[in-house]
Amino acid sequence: MAERPVPARPLLESEVDPDPFVQFRAWFDDAATHGVRQPEAMTVASVDADGHPSARMVLLRGLDDRGFTFFTNYASRKAGELDANPHAAIVFHWGDVLRQVRATGAVERVDAEESDEYWATRPRGSQIGAWASAQSAVVVDRAALEAAVAACEARFSGGDRADGLVPRPPDWGGYRVVPEVIEFWQHRDDRVHDRLRYSRASDTWQLERLQP
Repeated sequence: MAERPVPARPLLESEVDPDPFVQFRAWFDDAATHGVRQPEAMTVASVDADGHPSARMVLLRGLDDRGFTFFTNYASRKAGELDANPHAAIVFHWGDVLRQVRATGAVERVDAEESDEYWATRPRGSQIGAWASAQSAVVVDRAALEAAVAACEARFSGGDRADGLVPRPPDWGGYRVVPEVIEFWQHRDDRVHDRLRYSRASDTWQLERLQP
């Protein structure tokens, strides 16, 4: 068995912050400090109109006291499911530090200004790719996708935009998961793990320990 990069650490009620977002930031920074690759990677699980679940990996692109934000094509499968049933579960798994965080709650679209602000930080190649891809739709082959990318690159290199800037597509933007519950899971030996759950109670958070 490979040696653990980080030993198991206790997770005690007396040592966590009463605000789960503060606690999350501390764990996120710890994961990054210990070299976890893409600590911002998270699973987003949604449910379609028939009750069928689906899950996928996305990247956390915003965090504040309102919740966890990510961005996508509003015509994608996950967007359709989140719009029809605006609730989601998310999971961060940081295996190298033996920790994970889960959250569940309502989902809302972020406003256009926030989507514009994040869009402006994306590399040009990612912006072009977002324009070229009808996310989740069937494409005949890789060559067709690459042709669409080339067409969009030409369009924004001197066609539609003389300045070369790539505007945000009208069907692209952010979602925010507004958690009602956030659970912190810490591996402990012999499967006697630590699990602390924060549940929203009006304007405060209630902290409880769960059985492993």
